Amino acid sequence: MTKLHAALALGALLCLAMAPATAQDKGSADHIKAATGRVDGAFIRANAAKTPDWPSHGLDYAETRFSRLDQINAGNVKDLGLAWSYDLESTRGVEATPLVVDGIMYVSASWSVVHAIDVRTGKKIWSFDPKVDRSKGFKGCCDVVNRGVALYQGKVFVGAFDGRLIALDAATGQPVWEKDTLIDHKRSYTITGAPRVFKGKVIIGNGGAEYGVRGYVTAYDANSGEQKWRWFTVPGDPSKPFEDASMAKAAKTWDPSARYWESGGGGTAWDTLAFDPELNLMYVGTGNGSPWARSKRSPKGGDNLYLGSIVALNPDTGKYVWHYQETPGDNWDYTSTQPMILADLKIDGKPRKVILHAPKNGFFFVIDRTNGKFISAKNFVDVNWATGYDDKGRPIEVAAAREGDKPGDSIPGPFGAHNWHSMSFNPQTGLAYLPAQNIPLNLMDDKDWKFNENKPARPHAALGWNTAMFVNVEPPKSKPIGRLVAWDPVAQKEAWAVEHVSPWNGGTLTTAGNLVFQGTADGRLVAYNAKTGEKLWETATGTGVVAAPATYMVDGKQYVSIAVGWGGVYGLAARATERQGPGTVYTFVVGGNAPKPEFVQYRMDKLLQGVKYDPAKVPDGTLLYVSNCVFCHGVPGVDRGGNIPNLGYMNAAFIENLDKFVFKGPAMERGMPDFSGKLSAEDVEKIKAFIQGTADAIRPK
Repeated sequence: MTKLHAALALGALLCLAMAPATAQDKGSADHIKAATGRVDGAFIRANAAKTPDWPSHGLDYAETRFSRLDQINAGNVKDLGLAWSYDLESTRGVEATPLVVDGIMYVSASWSVVHAIDVRTGKKIWSFDPKVDRSKGFKGCCDVVNRGVALYQGKVFVGAFDGRLIALDAATGQPVWEKDTLIDHKRSYTITGAPRVFKGKVIIGNGGAEYGVRGYVTAYDANSGEQKWRWFTVPGDPSKPFEDASMAKAAKTWDPSARYWESGGGGTAWDTLAFDPELNLMYVGTGNGSPWARSKRSPKGGDNLYLGSIVALNPDTGKYVWHYQETPGDNWDYTSTQPMILADLKIDGKPRKVILHAPKNGFFFVIDRTNGKFISAKNFVDVNWATGYDDKGRPIEVAAAREGDKPGDSIPGPFGAHNWHSMSFNPQTGLAYLPAQNIPLNLMDDKDWKFNENKPARPHAALGWNTAMFVNVEPPKSKPIGRLVAWDPVAQKEAWAVEHVSPWNGGTLTTAGNLVFQGTADGRLVAYNAKTGEKLWETATGTGVVAAPATYMVDGKQYVSIAVGWGGVYGLAARATERQGPGTVYTFVVGGNAPKPEFVQYRMDKLLQGVKYDPAKVPDGTLLYVSNCVFCHGVPGVDRGGNIPNLGYMNAAFIENLDKFVFKGPAMERGMPDFSGKLSAEDVEKIKAFIQGTADAIRPK
């Protein structure tokens, strides 16, 4: 071969190597490696300009969930149809937003199982099950959910429910590395949130504040898994050196007389993270106190930093930069872990770099993200714990809200005025779109509470909960609501709202096509006019939706995808639909006409009848049911069951043989705890009496 021939041959090979993949090649391992290998910080920032892909949990670093795509718009959204559906093979809650890059989708389901899907065909590429021990599902307060994965330089990162952070090869699904993120395996730490990757570091927090843990956030090297830094959200034992100056500062706001560190303190950072690359700041939302009652956690009062706060950290070092505390001295499970959005707004005629935040406590906050200074706050639902915020950003509390001697409605309650369900912000309309709610709950301090003491009537105490509060000693008086709110953060007022039939509706997506998409608890995906709230399109999803949609372009077509699967803490025991099916990804396109998957009628027997019991055992059975069963199974016959059955509507044979299910029973492989050593045979008889007795008491005469 001559030098000329060799050069021509080499040139031809180079051209082939650089040529874009053909339709036949797309979805191949080589294509996936090429497509996902280029996802890094520069890619995410460049994508934000036109948003053809959805490469990060909230679409962009600012977590806006605002797509600049407008091929699907207010004029043609009525023509959306199903392109394909995909079976996630899960029966518990699905809370993840799919990531999509060049037609390759990554989405997680319950039990932290990850699926890679070819958007062009709707077919599975691979799936990965981290094999979480199903019998340990009780270690999470709020279902065995996972809110999604992160994608970076050819790797997919997932936080497993049991606390492992796992890196997978994006093309094959094979594990690359795995790290145990937990600092104490004797305590009930979990991971349910989606990791983020900032500057080559995978960032993840943990859950577990109800159980008595200390919150923290950790960064790992994306390539090697090496731990780079860790920042704790609350101080530890003051008799030992503090980890850094921020912990020493925080300790001054806690009363050590109650030895708060023994019950963890809480503050778990179980969901929201955002990043401003220009300021080189990452933002963390922190959780509630452990226990809930400040009177037991910090008897002499105090703000208890950094509970209920937004905290800015240096992503290179994990060092504290500033904080703003939204709920000082949290007393109501008012987490600040709800999704935050970074935006640039003109306020009082001046441009401001801000954070938009609507946490559990019912107020919509606008704060300066350069320094954490308070700008404004206004309640977006009715609240009864504070009348507003003063000029310094302190809540003007209603004194009676902290008086725990008598039961009273907490409005909003621990479910929150807004929970983890994603909100979005459209810079074209200037509006934020958030799922607002009230789920009635009644609280009263438990004056005799001791850490990890399992006594009847203490909510889920047998499963490790430590709230230091009783729940629903009296029936709540407040009303349930579910609402989509379009909020003007500059004027701090509602622009429009849509009432839903139930609380616990899905997260939102907004687009340049003047659209807002939201799934609902009653089993629909709906598109609204972003300016007016007019409903433009809807489709049935078979079961309730809690996750948020994503939209993206593939081969010149815009798609909308949503992962559906009813669940989360409210969805364990309650629901607003009559049909159920496996977790499902629906993908829509203009003109789509694929058939929908079959969902089945929710299986619910008639109100329980015929189980023999001693009525004298009902009172004790009531207290045992509260400490062992109620948050998962609901009140027998009163609730209807969610993704876990209501025991008041089970077949009588099941309740008659309840001992065979609570002691190393067959449902352990689906998440049922083993109550061996926690309940006695006599305790089970008392619980059976309460279940049948309650069914008899509410039976129509």
